[in-house]
Amino acid sequence: MNPAGGPLGGRTVVELAGIGPAPFAGMMLGDLGAEVIRIERPTASGGAPPPRAADILNRGKKSVVLDLKKPAGVDAVHAIVERADVLIEGFRPGVAERLGVGPGDVRSRNPQLVYGRMTGWGQDGPLAHTAGHDIGYIALTGALGAIGAAGGPPQVPLNLLGDFGGGATYLVIGVLAALLEADTTGRGQVVDAAIVDGVSHLLAAIHSMLGSGRWADQRGANLLDGAAPFYTVYETADGGHVAVGAIEPKFYAELLRLLDIDRAEAAPGDQYDRDRWPDLRSVLARAFSLRTRDAWAEHFAGTDACVTPVLSLKEAIEHPHLAHRRSLVESHGVLQPGTAPRLDGHATRAPRQAPRPGQDTENVLRDSGLDARGLIEKRIAMRANTG
Repeated sequence: MNPAGGPLGGRTVVELAGIGPAPFAGMMLGDLGAEVIRIERPTASGGAPPPRAADILNRGKKSVVLDLKKPAGVDAVHAIVERADVLIEGFRPGVAERLGVGPGDVRSRNPQLVYGRMTGWGQDGPLAHTAGHDIGYIALTGALGAIGAAGGPPQVPLNLLGDFGGGATYLVIGVLAALLEADTTGRGQVVDAAIVDGVSHLLAAIHSMLGSGRWADQRGANLLDGAAPFYTVYETADGGHVAVGAIEPKFYAELLRLLDIDRAEAAPGDQYDRDRWPDLRSVLARAFSLRTRDAWAEHFAGTDACVTPVLSLKEAIEHPHLAHRRSLVESHGVLQPGTAPRLDGHATRAPRQAPRPGQDTENVLRDSGLDARGLIEKRIAMRANTG
């Protein structure tokens, strides 16, 4: 158990190893203080794992290597789960059941267990058993089709929107809600977190504007998709870029003032005249092309014009604001995010390195009462520590 270090101190999460959103959900729960026990296969698939320092999604977890295709490995998972609060997995529907670690298998031994399931399509529906990845999930929800310039193809927002926004984040929300209810009722439940559901949920404000006639169902034609000249990105003299988000009239007026644009070219009152948007964009683009990115960043620093430099991943850690908040930190020689969100009742901890595969097998099995079960469990631990 981990009684200190965060609001989830004293909670134990068992994570059946996978890739993408489920490990990120485990990382989030671990950052909030939970003890996260990652159950890994004896032989990793998908190539060599990243170096420990760079294995950020598994930072601070414990690693147990078990063969879930063998009865002894399944029995060990059952024993570990008996003392856990949460189990999370990211298998296709039915896989956990076939392995003997589905909700019915483990919750019969621990009725208060919260069982979190992370998939792209969900546990049911025509596509439930179909392979997929982030880009396909966000494509089906309409989110991908809404991102990009008019007349151009949809632009891929990394895998932030699906895997981590609509996926892992919603899994964590569901798990935390189910934990609260389990504390009251003594009964856990299954959390069905589907990326298509989460991304659709994230689109609530866009659907609100669409339903009220304030959003056109096409790319590059709306307030927040880059069509507005005051909510977009401009190239600077050195080939860099700045982001402009001066939506409110008073901020837009400040933007024009600080750019020293003549009112005859762009007046504050023209901001929401869509017929003027192409001309206003040209005026702003010409203005921003006169200085470098960093010169504009200095010029707009501390103002309400809502102009920020577009930084690279490695540049971001050097920005004074992110540095002050430690939004990004360097730990074990690797750039990585700090803990989010912050809670004033708990000190922010430095990221802990990911474990070596199987390094905690023997201790976790012993804590679960398996050290006295004979040679089978001992062999499991020996294989893990030498594998």
